[in-house]
Amino acid sequence: MIGEDAEETDMKAIVCFDVDMTLLDHATYQVPDSAMEALDRMRGRHYLVLATGRDMDTYYSRQIRDLLQADAIIHSNGTRITVGDQVIYESRMPRELVRSLLDFAEAEGLSLGATIGDEDYYTHPEQVTRLDIRRWGESGRQYQDPWKLLEKGVRTLAYIGGPEGAARIEQAFPELKCPLFAGKQGADVLEKKNSKANGLKRLCRYYGVDLAHTYAFGDSMNDYEILKEAGVGIAMGNALEELKAAADYVTDDISRDGIYKACLHFGLLED
Repeated sequence: MIGEDAEETDMKAIVCFDVDMTLLDHATYQVPDSAMEALDRMRGRHYLVLATGRDMDTYYSRQIRDLLQADAIIHSNGTRITVGDQVIYESRMPRELVRSLLDFAEAEGLSLGATIGDEDYYTHPEQVTRLDIRRWGESGRQYQDPWKLLEKGVRTLAYIGGPEGAARIEQAFPELKCPLFAGKQGADVLEKKNSKANGLKRLCRYYGVDLAHTYAFGDSMNDYEILKEAGVGIAMGNALEELKAAADYVTDDISRDGIYKACLHFGLLED
């Protein structure tokens, strides 16, 4: 559903951004200057929201969170929503489901876990380390016993590996979904009732903004639902082809000012 252009109304829009490969370029591990300029020009005029698979309060995300200074964050694919320091929604996986998932991952040789606070809890952590080194040339994680997750209150998990492993998890646990990361080197693992889209709807109620007056940017399959539900769904040029097909608009790549160009196109940067 296409929303009104921002210049046609005085109402604040909600503008949602995925983080990885939408705002944060993994080639440089930087937010492009043009994307930061777009965010700065929209501050105060629209509600800026991060809608990400990350928990933005963990040690490897806090620096990015503080740089972007969003008004609200949809963390971990909609399983936690914060506005400033206020938590307005949180959902945790049943403990027995987490136990069953860890049992399954251990037996099947899959790397499954979560980063909570400053610590990492994964089955077969060597697979996470290999991916880190491929991406960034190093891995400084401090792994803990993944079974401690049973005591932590898990909202969502991450699977590290190829698409076939994500498919095996979905087949074994029909109550779950495993949307693939953009690079198809892993997937989020969460209950079907949660999504970035439902997080956006909760923020619409919180801010009193009609869903039609929302914009959502993304690049991977955990962005599919929010791009379909938002007033305007915008896929990055570097997005998965399945996501581009679901979007209302496809902008340029992250490295070619895709955020800035789309915000300019929809009048979000106008005074």
